[in-house]
Amino acid sequence: MLIENIPELFIDDPRKDYDIFVHDFKMTTDVVKSKVNLRMNMFSFLQVGKKQVHFGGTSVAVNKEQSLLIKKGNCLWTELLDTENIYYCKLLFFSEKILKEFLKKHITKPAVHKKEAPFFIIENDHYITSYLNSLSTMDDNPSLFSDNFLSVKFEEIALYLISKYGNSFKSYLQSLVVEETSPFREIVERNIYSNLRLEEIAFLCNMSLSTFKRHFINEYKSSPGKWLQEKRLQKAKTLLEQGNLKASDIYWEMGYNNLSNFSTAFKNRFGFSPKDIS
Repeated sequence: MLIENIPELFIDDPRKDYDIFVHDFKMTTDVVKSKVNLRMNMFSFLQVGKKQVHFGGTSVAVNKEQSLLIKKGNCLWTELLDTENIYYCKLLFFSEKILKEFLKKHITKPAVHKKEAPFFIIENDHYITSYLNSLSTMDDNPSLFSDNFLSVKFEEIALYLISKYGNSFKSYLQSLVVEETSPFREIVERNIYSNLRLEEIAFLCNMSLSTFKRHFINEYKSSPGKWLQEKRLQKAKTLLEQGNLKASDIYWEMGYNNLSNFSTAFKNRFGFSPKDIS
């Protein structure tokens, strides 16, 4: 699967450097776990459809009632159509330069360097709808609006969200300028019971698959495929023994694409099939 560099993918002139950039994103087919190298922090104002984003240690899912502010870095996007058979969101990208200028102007209190999630969920409301309409007007007349004007629009939405969410949004904005490294073990162990493939976990660790495998063996003294399978099958056995779930309820979240493959792996490991557990 190719890695999509965003927002470069949406920019007509790759020679131009943007500090702030707006893009209308529409599609008519589902996209599942697309690899994205997000090079700027981004507002994703979802209008129609559903969106799920996997990060190194967590994930988030929203519908058209919500939007996201997403921290730059590697992530996996799943974008699903709604009943209208279309997916549509308005994306607002902004550089660290724009963010620092805003923080210097409006937030004088020093940042408390605490770890924040790589996303902030925004509940859509009438003000945000009006704000997005104003950005759409800019799309209709792009020659009338400069980067300076867009900077004012960034300032507008950031100030509004501070008034709406208070210190939690202030702290989140401040966290975007704090460089963090993603601890390898934390990412791996947060995704033990996810349905992500090794290749996708490696991507979230900012590693190639071969580098990830070498690093994993150094850390865990086992191959990642064998280690993850053991953990997931043991978890599956525990869940089935509790009597509330069937194999058909859990095979997907245990990392298997179909029930048959899960049942075969389970029987090879324990000597009996999942349906034999009563």
